[in-house]
Amino acid sequence: MNYTFELAYKNTFKHANLTALIVLTISLGIAACVITYALIYLMSADPLPTKSARVLHVQLDNWDPNKAAIEPNLPPEQVTWQDATNIVAAKQAKYQAASAIIWGMVTPTGKNAAPFLGVMRATHGEFFPMFNVPFLYGQGWQNAEPNEAKYVTVLTKEVNERVFAGENSVGKTLPMLGKIFTVVGVLDDWHPSPKFYDMVYGAFSKPEDLYIPFQIKADLELPHGGITNCWETNLGDNYQGFLNSECTNFELWVEVDDLTHISDYEFYLTSYVQQQKQLGRFARPINNILLDINQWLSYKRVVSKDIYVFFSLALLFLFVCLFNAASLISTKFTASTHEVALRRALGANQQNIFLQSMIEAMILGFLGGIFGLIFSLFGLQGISYLYPNFRTFLTLDLTLISFAFGLSILSSLMSALGPIWFLNRTPIAKHLT
Repeated sequence: MNYTFELAYKNTFKHANLTALIVLTISLGIAACVITYALIYLMSADPLPTKSARVLHVQLDNWDPNKAAIEPNLPPEQVTWQDATNIVAAKQAKYQAASAIIWGMVTPTGKNAAPFLGVMRATHGEFFPMFNVPFLYGQGWQNAEPNEAKYVTVLTKEVNERVFAGENSVGKTLPMLGKIFTVVGVLDDWHPSPKFYDMVYGAFSKPEDLYIPFQIKADLELPHGGITNCWETNLGDNYQGFLNSECTNFELWVEVDDLTHISDYEFYLTSYVQQQKQLGRFARPINNILLDINQWLSYKRVVSKDIYVFFSLALLFLFVCLFNAASLISTKFTASTHEVALRRALGANQQNIFLQSMIEAMILGFLGGIFGLIFSLFGLQGISYLYPNFRTFLTLDLTLISFAFGLSILSSLMSALGPIWFLNRTPIAKHLT
C-alpha cells in the first residue's frame, strides 16, 4: 500500500503543468460552491441553539376588521403598547419581554467622550436571560411593575469603551435623553446573526448601543423607531393617544419552561384576546401565532430564494469544471500509459493500477480543496466588504472546511472515473512495442 501511495504521489507531480491546471479547475468550482453554501449555512444558523424551540415570537390579530394586516390572512408582526404591557405583566411564561428601537442623545460628562446619538432598545429586564445575552460587568434589571421604571441602563462593550474607556462602569452615571441614568451592566461581545429578536432594519443589522427599561419610552415620550403600523385614523394629538391605539410597534417574545407548556401559553393568549374582545377590541376572528426562533426565521425568509438560485448555478459551474477536469485528467493518464503497460507486464494487476489512479485523483482533490478554500476566503472577504453587516458571521468553520474537502475529493474522483476506466482497458501489448 505504501508503495502504491508513493507511486501515486510521484506521478501526481510528474506532469506539473497538467496537475496545476487540474487543481485550478477543481478549486474554482469548489470555491463557487463553498461561498454560496456558506451563505446559506451561516445565514440559516440557529442563533440560540440551546433553547430556540422554547423561545417564541408572539403575534396577535388586532387589525382592521375589514382587511388583514398581511395578506392573505396574517396578523401584524408586532404588537401594540397595550398588549405588550398587559402580556408581560401577566407573567404566564418563564420569561417575557417586549422591546422597541428608539434613539436619543447620549451626553457623557468625561472630557474624552463627545456627545453622540445613540441607538437604544427599550425593553424589559427578562430580555437578557431569555436571549442568553452575555455580560462583561454587572447584569440586567428586574422587570418593573407597569407604570414604574428606574432610570438604569445596560451598555454594549463598544459604548462602554467609548464612554468609560472599557473600565467596569457598573454604578456610574451617564447623562442621556435629558436624564441621569445609572449603569447596571455592560454586555460582552454579542452579535446574534441573524438578529432574530428584531429584524426591521435587516436580519444582520448591528445590535443597539444601549438598553433601557421599557416604561421609560412612555415616561419620556421617546420616538417610535423601527416599523410602526396603524389602521386607525383618529389617534389624537398626544403621545398617550398612540400608546392607547391599535398601532403596532413592539416586538414581543416569551420563553416557556419546556415544549409541553407551549399549548398552555397558546390557551392563555386565546383567553387574553377573548377578554380584550369584551372590552371592544380585536374585532377580527382570533388569529394568534406563536413561532419559535427557527420558525420565525423561516417566516421572515432570512435566507432568500435568490441565494438558493446562486447555489444551483454554482453547482452547474462545478459540473462544467468537472467536465474540463476529466478531460485534463484523461490527458494526464494518457501520458502515463506506457508506464502503466510496463507495470502490468511486470505483474501489477488492474486492481493495483486502479488503486494508484484513485489515490492520484484523491491527491488532486485534496489540493483542489486547499486552493478552493483559499479562493473561498477571498470571496467571503469580498462579500464582507460589500455587505459590512455580514462581517460578524462570515467565517469558515469546521463544517464548511469539511464540506469543501469532501466535495473536492468527491469531485476529483468523479472526474477521474472515466479516464481510469479507459486506462485499465488499454491493451498492454499495444504500448510495449
